[in-house]
Amino acid sequence: MTEANSLRSLKGVGPRMLERLAKLNIVSLSDLLFHLPLRYQDRSRIRAFGSLRPGEEVLVEGTVDLSEIKFGRRRMLLVQISDASGSILLRFFHFSNQQKQQLAHGVRLRCFAEVRRGPQGLEMVHPEYRLIPDTSEPEGPSETDKTLTPVYPVTEGLHQIGLRKLMTQLIEYLAQDKIQLTELLPPTLLAEKQMPTLKQALLFIHQPPTDTRISDLQDARHPAYQRLIFEELLAHYLSLRQLRYRMQQHVAPVLKAGIHAQHFIDALPFVLTVAQQRVYAEIEKDIQQPRPMQRLVQGDVGSGKTVIAVLAALSAVEQGYQAVIMAPTEILAEQHFHNIEHWMKALDIQVTWLSGKLKAAQRREALAELADGASQIAVGTHALFQNEVCFARLGLVVVDEQHRFGVHQRLALREKGRDGNRYPHQLIMTATPIPRTLSMAAYADLDVSVIDELPPGRKPVETVVLPESRRDEIVQRVHRACQKGKQVYWVCTLIEESEALQCQAAEETAQQLQEALSDIKIALVHGRMKAAEKEAVMQAFKQGGIDLLVATTVIEVGVDVANASLMIIENAERLGLAQLHQLRGRVGRGEQASVCVLMYKKLSQQARERLGVMRETSDGFEIARRDLALRGPGEILGTRQTGLLQFKIADLQRDQLLVEQVARVADRLLENHSSCTEALIERWTGAASRFADV
Repeated sequence: MTEANSLRSLKGVGPRMLERLAKLNIVSLSDLLFHLPLRYQDRSRIRAFGSLRPGEEVLVEGTVDLSEIKFGRRRMLLVQISDASGSILLRFFHFSNQQKQQLAHGVRLRCFAEVRRGPQGLEMVHPEYRLIPDTSEPEGPSETDKTLTPVYPVTEGLHQIGLRKLMTQLIEYLAQDKIQLTELLPPTLLAEKQMPTLKQALLFIHQPPTDTRISDLQDARHPAYQRLIFEELLAHYLSLRQLRYRMQQHVAPVLKAGIHAQHFIDALPFVLTVAQQRVYAEIEKDIQQPRPMQRLVQGDVGSGKTVIAVLAALSAVEQGYQAVIMAPTEILAEQHFHNIEHWMKALDIQVTWLSGKLKAAQRREALAELADGASQIAVGTHALFQNEVCFARLGLVVVDEQHRFGVHQRLALREKGRDGNRYPHQLIMTATPIPRTLSMAAYADLDVSVIDELPPGRKPVETVVLPESRRDEIVQRVHRACQKGKQVYWVCTLIEESEALQCQAAEETAQQLQEALSDIKIALVHGRMKAAEKEAVMQAFKQGGIDLLVATTVIEVGVDVANASLMIIENAERLGLAQLHQLRGRVGRGEQASVCVLMYKKLSQQARERLGVMRETSDGFEIARRDLALRGPGEILGTRQTGLLQFKIADLQRDQLLVEQVARVADRLLENHSSCTEALIERWTGAASRFADV
């Protein structure tokens, strides 16, 4: 749309109205046109009072029989109107003297509102109304009633009636071609998909004919909505493909596996699974190219992603480059560090640990090792992408549990390896499987590999759901397990976000369990402990010196203790499926049969469904699919990951079929109609698409 006409060209738009519109992110005619209805009302048909039911939104017409002010807890104006079939009461809590005089006996009104059940029968509270001439024949529908009435998102000082007046003017301009709306999809594509033009779709959405099924509009099933959803999904997908294309214009070091990788594989106490071998081969092929690898590796809990990351890091070391592995939590990062340091000792490769909790002297030493190249592999947390961290020759960046970091953070770490136009390779890993369609939309800038096989010998974990009322029975079960030499996790969760409250709850639980089970060794670990304390506890648990570990959800990822075969999760109903699956993955890592007890206090319907899913399956990909259906994409990806996924109209869960169509169309469009790509991205994502400038 050209901006020759601004919002000021609409009647009623002055400085104050511009301010109100800006609160809705409307600063141009184009923004206003794409400000779509939330829902619709049918004001095209006058309903008889005798046919009304509570909960319906209806248009009625009648004559005022009675108008009076009542005093009770609140002063109110009560107006009774009737037609030949019955009557209804109108209730106003806010009214003026003028209104009271207007709504006098004998006046004819047309009202619209939701019908409610009141003390004396059906009523409407603060209906929209207007006075109509009292004629012998009922008045026919007015001009505005010839279409369904849209209900828009509004803001303080800008209400439905005022916004509809602006929209009506704008739609007239569009219908009469007084403003130009650029059609960005090729005619061949519109014909192939049997989609309306953008102009046709917008005219329909803002003024749908009265015979349109409201449910088709509100559920976005109507072709007019499908047309806009398709274009928005396409714009977001193209923005990610464009990001990928720009990245591929950069140069990256050519990395090849050598003797280090072979020695590492030979020293492993197990054989790589077929899935691990396949994914490693895909990574090897990528890093041997002179352009940056951008690969996401998805693998269920315990599928062996860390080994693959280390193999990739060894390829960097082999060619004289450094590698960095970043994890989201201290515990996971520490575990990576200790495992990798242990593995690398035999290869005489130095590994450096960097976290925000290092003492000043340790930090200075770590920074120096990375800056002068003395250390070949760095492992750490968010501290790795702070300004003072410099690398001598960074060739590979590995980001674990990507959904916990923002795209900004991933790119900031990549920048540390930049040397002119040369960038390090990027390997991104997640143990939170992402449903295919969601992955296509959220990670279109990445190649995706899947480790879809667990190591041999891993037994499925039996999952039991029990109420809090059976707590004593569960405590005795823990006691018996510990007496038999097994180790147990007891996970404490709270609905509050406060880490302090979570830690307090864990401390109280540990104390209660110690009193009840005085003959077993119990320890506590939570996020507020010092790193050294946490590490000491985890090492003691790993070495068998602790029978029962009481913990907050800090143990959610990465902790690997083969002898732990029983887990109790308190308040399990408060956790999402992905988190429950991650926690459950801490047991069943050895050869003995393992059990996870999900203990709940009170179950909502959704919580009941979640816990039911956990009992039914241990397949992370199936759990992710069910999680998407229950929670939606934003929570699965993590709010920090969804920078490019702030949709105006599309819904990744609802519109999964369109996502697959979009993926097929996007590459064709980039190849044959590249001129419209930028305009599509600008229309739907605006500045959001530029946050990932490369």
